[in-house]
Amino acid sequence: MNVKTPAPLAEAPLSRRRPTREEAEAAVRTLLLWAGDDPDREGLVDTPARVVRAYEEFFSGYEIDPVELLARTFEETDGYDEMVLLRDIRLESHCEHHMVPIIGRAHVAYLPHKRVVGISKLARVVEAYAKRLQIQEKLTAQIANTINDVLQPKGVAVVIEAAHQCMTTRGIHKPGVSMVTSRMLGAFRDDAATRREFLAMIGMRGTAARLSEEG
Repeated sequence: MNVKTPAPLAEAPLSRRRPTREEAEAAVRTLLLWAGDDPDREGLVDTPARVVRAYEEFFSGYEIDPVELLARTFEETDGYDEMVLLRDIRLESHCEHHMVPIIGRAHVAYLPHKRVVGISKLARVVEAYAKRLQIQEKLTAQIANTINDVLQPKGVAVVIEAAHQCMTTRGIHKPGVSMVTSRMLGAFRDDAATRREFLAMIGMRGTAARLSEEG
């Protein structure tokens, strides 16, 4: 098994020492000043502390080991070897380029090989990687690769559909646009019928139909 996960910030090298809460709040005050406002006015006086608390929630994934989440599995499946699918998992992440939200949903499926995992753990793996600074392509691959490496199933499929506020609220300003990424491993990559079944089950019927026509 070869799964690499970032070390918690507390264990990072001294060159990447985690700032204290007071230093983090001071940085927020600097940004408020740079934006042109007064951090000492009534409405903003508690904002640095609130932002730091929010960051603890937004980026809590750095403190979670996704591999550990999948460590406990169950072998009493009565031979079940059909698809296990968790659909429409709410996803909240942040773009690593502009630090603005990525909001969407993830669909995660795998074909068991002798063992299964509690379904909540699949959602927790999504959250562990989403609650970090991300790009959607990497996020999709991380989720699929970790499930594949730890559970060693017959196949894994992950599709993420998300809106990126870095292009809807700034820059090109194109609201209503969503980005779709996928990662297919094992049977989902090699078997068109399995892939079609997965896509149909998550509601991507047009894609499934096109794949069917392609054989």
